Amino acid sequence: MFYWNDILAFMLVKSFLIPETLQHYIAANWVHEPDALARLRKETAEMPNAGMQIGPDQGVLMGLLARLIGAKNYLEIGVFTGYSSTSVALALPDDGTVIACDVSEEFTSMARRYWAETGIAHKVSLRLGPAVETLDALLADGHAGTFDMAFIDADKPNYPHYYERVVKLLRPNGLLLIDNVLWNGKVADPEATDLDTTILRDLNATIHLDERMESCLIPIGDGLTIARKR
Repeated sequence: MFYWNDILAFMLVKSFLIPETLQHYIAANWVHEPDALARLRKETAEMPNAGMQIGPDQGVLMGLLARLIGAKNYLEIGVFTGYSSTSVALALPDDGTVIACDVSEEFTSMARRYWAETGIAHKVSLRLGPAVETLDALLADGHAGTFDMAFIDADKPNYPHYYERVVKLLRPNGLLLIDNVLWNGKVADPEATDLDTTILRDLNATIHLDERMESCLIPIGDGLTIARKR
């Protein structure tokens, strides 16, 4: 468990939703982070696009949800350097499987190092290429209704395409998690009309009205939707 100075050195991904003092408190009293994940987070924090990484508080939540539903098959769209996939894979049984979709050989090379270090590499199948094509291939190969849990954290313009495909791939009572759904508060700003904000705002409305799903929005990180397939 980290002490206070460690918390300052391994800051959470900053959230506009929670004051910094509370973020420190949460990290000190709630986050139990394996050493390898702390090092992955520190290494990623030195990258120019480190803001793409989820915080350890969210990683803890995702691992807990995977354990609560007894997840065995996990689908991830947007791997980056591997924090979320590692957090969930560690929560899966030894014969669990992770289908990890990304387009970057550079970023996922770091993920592969940490998958190996944490002993979960045998669970992970990395699919490099456009995720829509990977998801379509999974559907064509008969994987509809087979995934216990999925996470979308990738390019925002494709979120609606990922959503529709992932809903089909989830089993009944499977969980779908979607990151960045508050988009630094811009989704609630009527003057924000850029493409990413508009797409996220429309997707939030779609999910809210989607009778296939039961959903809630958690004020963690940049906003996390958790939806159960009915």
